[in-house]
Amino acid sequence: MLNIVVTVKQVLDPEAPPSIFKIDPEAKRVIPAAGVPPVLNPYDENALEAALRIKDVNQSRITAISMGAKLAKAVLRKCLAAGADELVIIEDEAFNNLDGNATAYILATAITKMGKYDLILTGRQAADTDAGQVGSGIAEILGVPSITIAQKLEVDNGKLRVERVVSDGYQIVEAPLPALVTVSHELGQLRNVALRELMAARDKPIQVWGCQDLGIAAFPMRQTRMIDLYIPHRESRCEIIDGNTEEEAAANLALRLREARIL
Repeated sequence: MLNIVVTVKQVLDPEAPPSIFKIDPEAKRVIPAAGVPPVLNPYDENALEAALRIKDVNQSRITAISMGAKLAKAVLRKCLAAGADELVIIEDEAFNNLDGNATAYILATAITKMGKYDLILTGRQAADTDAGQVGSGIAEILGVPSITIAQKLEVDNGKLRVERVVSDGYQIVEAPLPALVTVSHELGQLRNVALRELMAARDKPIQVWGCQDLGIAAFPMRQTRMIDLYIPHRESRCEIIDGNTEEEAAANLALRLREARIL
């Protein structure tokens, strides 16, 4: 039996319209948009799909784990609906606005508390920060091999075989278990979840832990500091190219594009 742990994070919906995106410049944080629920980090969905594909061919147990200050449990239950066997939520007000180092420490502590694990899967990065630090940080703390940016995973006879995405193709890397892999979008999207499975997931039990449950009294010192958080200011200008006829307008447009060195 393979014990697979998948870390998942709830994020603002990347498909939400930009007009609803607001920030608090003083606190340097994003203000949740009213009426727009969070979603699972798309890269973490790739990691969950990787775990499910392994489970399709190997006897496995998948535990999804998420941490944060105020988590939408209904969103995280999608992991159970998709095929995860267990959902562990680490929730504490102290977890608000942590950096990647502290996040990796908390997740590593929780994974250790779970007991035996063979494979840890994370998304290559979070869709909100795009930092891509937590996965490798967990591996460093736990002292296990780390393989990043995977597009395919196979487990056979206690050995892990991974295809890593590189700029001109992919690499094939092998590692013993236990190991950690960060999964990229090239692996493919999470399989479709039926409404019946989503409804059934609402009644499945979940574990909720806090700092005291993990025996955490203090976090590691922050390794990063946010200097500024802002919404980029964009300006757009429209220039109308006309002419007495359609042919003349087209010729004038071509001349203008050439002047701008676009043609």
